[in-house]
Amino acid sequence: MSLMILLKLLGSLALLMFGMKTMSEALQKLAGPQLRHVLGAMTTNRFTGMLTGMLVTASVQSSTATTVMTVSFVNAGLLTLLQAISVIMGANIGTTLTAWIMSAGMAFDVTSAVYPAFFLGIILIYQKRYRYIGDFLFGISFLLLGLGTLRATGTEMHLGENQALLDFFASFDPNSFVTTLIFLILGGVLTFCVQSSAAVMAITMILCSSGALPIYQGIALVMGENIGTTITSNLAALSANTQARRAALAHLVFNVFGVVWILFVFRPFVDMVCGWVGYDVDMTIESAGREAFLANAAKLNFVLAAFHTAFNVINTFILIWFIKYLEKFVCWVIKTKSVDEEEDFRLHFITSGIMKTPELSVLEAQKEIQSFSDRMQRMFSMVRELLTLSSTATGKKKSNQELEFNKLYSRIEKYESISDNMELEIANYLDQVSDAHLSDETKAKIRAMLREISELESIGDSCYNMARTISRKYQGKEDHFIDRQYDHLHQMMDLTDQSLTQMNKLMSGRKEAFDVNRSFNVENEINNYRNQLKQQNIIDVNNHEYTYAVGTIYMDLVNECEKLGDYVVNVVEARMGLRQRDD
Repeated sequence: MSLMILLKLLGSLALLMFGMKTMSEALQKLAGPQLRHVLGAMTTNRFTGMLTGMLVTASVQSSTATTVMTVSFVNAGLLTLLQAISVIMGANIGTTLTAWIMSAGMAFDVTSAVYPAFFLGIILIYQKRYRYIGDFLFGISFLLLGLGTLRATGTEMHLGENQALLDFFASFDPNSFVTTLIFLILGGVLTFCVQSSAAVMAITMILCSSGALPIYQGIALVMGENIGTTITSNLAALSANTQARRAALAHLVFNVFGVVWILFVFRPFVDMVCGWVGYDVDMTIESAGREAFLANAAKLNFVLAAFHTAFNVINTFILIWFIKYLEKFVCWVIKTKSVDEEEDFRLHFITSGIMKTPELSVLEAQKEIQSFSDRMQRMFSMVRELLTLSSTATGKKKSNQELEFNKLYSRIEKYESISDNMELEIANYLDQVSDAHLSDETKAKIRAMLREISELESIGDSCYNMARTISRKYQGKEDHFIDRQYDHLHQMMDLTDQSLTQMNKLMSGRKEAFDVNRSFNVENEINNYRNQLKQQNIIDVNNHEYTYAVGTIYMDLVNECEKLGDYVVNVVEARMGLRQRDD
């Protein structure tokens, strides 16, 4: 019998955690893009940032999701770290809504109401237009069913009458500061192990409402949960970039500071919250009788939720005035690494552990592709510089110029290797994300992204092919290009660079504001100029302006620029959601 009860307890916790996850992901699919735009637009100062973080977190029921969005905006330069900290503070308030939902689920028998919601949810899921609402109904129903089963299991276990359990909690002196610290640490460790503050909160509510766990120890567990959930984020951010680690550390410092100050006013503060809810702290089962005692204990769910809210609201109100100092502190603790990021192959936005939701993972991948695109334009700029060096390396200057030439050529080779690695890493990441349950819009984005990175890698190949052609010409015995050929090549490369600039403008902005015809017009100019140079090259070779071998190398560079322009247009079409044109 005891084994069956234990399995019901574990199963109901699993239902609770799965329901939270499903509900949060459904809400993000329903409102994810709009919330990202709100998050970027409504953080003009610390107070609007805090309100935005609170509203977004309450909307998606996931402070982790809000934190991930915030960090990605910091990386993209859309938010400062200071604004991000204010959003994270707001997220701490927004996440307290979860505790109120759970306390309501614990206080009332809602299990009979979830079955109509399941029925309605399955109907909506099979209707393509409303399936995310159906997912949300399933998530909230699983959450409430888990809470109801947990409540019933707790009642069935008669925890308030379990003498061994009562003796265990009674062995801790309720007036001792050490007891508070022990339960605080226990709450943090449990949250870290279970990886769900909601599950630990549910266990705390069951223990308190049954009369087994005294309120002061229960509150200490809740305080520990606040710290435990930030430790998880900090460990996940260890493999992330500097700004992600700073944001995660700010979250930890914020909660630790709150726990520290509340320890000084612990009992008066808890008594004040109990007074708000109408809970009698001094009531015992002997003095009031079993029924009155259990009725009083049932209010503890709301005491825990009220404490959680009051703690985060007051802590935010205190620290919001010191955000600048908090920002300086985390920047002092986590210093920027002094590396040449251009030469350092490391994905700056995609991280292995911090991502929790597939919909937001796509946003991170988009930032990484934007970085990939910028890197390819820098690589093309090196090719142009290489061509300039090859044209000026003559006479006595050649030995010094040759060193510069070889050094620059090595950098281009390294960039080509980096482009191959970036394509592979981003593709693998998107492949992992695509395994999750995604919206049709997000699936289409992933297909477009895979096409984008393939074309960007082809741009890297074209740049490397041009660099090899220039190097072969520079190291070989052939004559130099004549001045007119250099002028034509520089003009062709100017047009190609214009196409790359247009591409990066699109990748870093919103596609609704981008005029795709500009990219198509530049491509047409490149094609027309290539055809013009091809005809002129035949005439010049026939007129013995230069040798056939020099003309071949010259046209190789021209044709490679034209191919690169095609790859750029393919990236633009993929980003805009257009079908690839037949050239």
